[in-house]
Amino acid sequence: MAFVERVFSGVQPTGNLHLGNYLGAIVNFVKMQQTHNCIYCVVDMHAITQGVEVWGGPAELARNTREVTAAFIAAGIDAKKHIVFNQSQIAGHAELTWIFNCVARIGWLNRMTQFKEKAGKDRENASVGLYDYPVLMAADILLYRATHVPVGEDQKQHLELSRDIAQKFNNDFADSIRGHGFADGLFFPQPEPLITGPATRVMSLRDGTKKMSKSDASDNSRINLTDDADTIAQKIRKAKTDPEPLPSEEKGLEPRPEADNLVGIYAALAGISKQEVLKQFGGGQFSSFKNALVEVCVAKLAPIASEMKKLMADPGHVDAVLADGANRARGIADETMRTTKDIVGFIRQR
Repeated sequence: MAFVERVFSGVQPTGNLHLGNYLGAIVNFVKMQQTHNCIYCVVDMHAITQGVEVWGGPAELARNTREVTAAFIAAGIDAKKHIVFNQSQIAGHAELTWIFNCVARIGWLNRMTQFKEKAGKDRENASVGLYDYPVLMAADILLYRATHVPVGEDQKQHLELSRDIAQKFNNDFADSIRGHGFADGLFFPQPEPLITGPATRVMSLRDGTKKMSKSDASDNSRINLTDDADTIAQKIRKAKTDPEPLPSEEKGLEPRPEADNLVGIYAALAGISKQEVLKQFGGGQFSSFKNALVEVCVAKLAPIASEMKKLMADPGHVDAVLADGANRARGIADETMRTTKDIVGFIRQR
């Protein structure tokens, strides 16, 4: 059976959306809606897998959920043509996670490196939710039988788990799947990763070896999507560099993480390759290049910050967008859950 092509992706509402989120995810979401049927989810259930001190508590979670939604809309996602909603409104995410918990193997989850990184040394005190996070992610994707998922490098392992779970479910229940009208014995697709753009991994402005992060103590390490033009300019001009001029060839960036990061940011915002950036600025000093980078950053990001501010001032409008998206997402999710329950053998009222 040919699966209907559908893109699914989610963003955690953990506050302080920054340039890394924009270039690594949101800008590609906007592009993909021109060529794919897209479902974009604010994954608020994922946000609570760590301690309350991390996600900020109920009021902060609600505010951050609206902020991510506002960023989607301000960046150009069409919430009428495509689906934008928050995960917790659809019960199927939790229901399918339990079924997948019984399909996934402990050994698979034990290999997940992100749990080890987030839990740190005190793994015994980490939440079960943090450990089980990748199974919930698989349920998020497969609840909509999505065929493609835009992911960063750090999420590729989780997508592989989604593919393993889909394959094992199809194998375990092959006869039942055929008995419910799927002649090839395939109910869930094996979603493919979509990794695009020259700056899918944006690094800190203060340390080119570390990923740009909201948790960095220095606000100068990142450009927040809510920063105004003056703040953006100040942060770029303070960004760490080295004393050498920009190289003329891309290979010259390899031993220079800060230079590589800034060139990658310019390339992604301008929609050109790193080599094209170096053709224009190679051999020049960072001061001139940073002025040009300020211009392209402000041109791209200042309008988004302005629109986000307007949207955040009208939470009722944002909530209406999420409610409409949830109603449309629920139609797909409910159909998946009905068939999944039938395949597994759960008796339900019809």
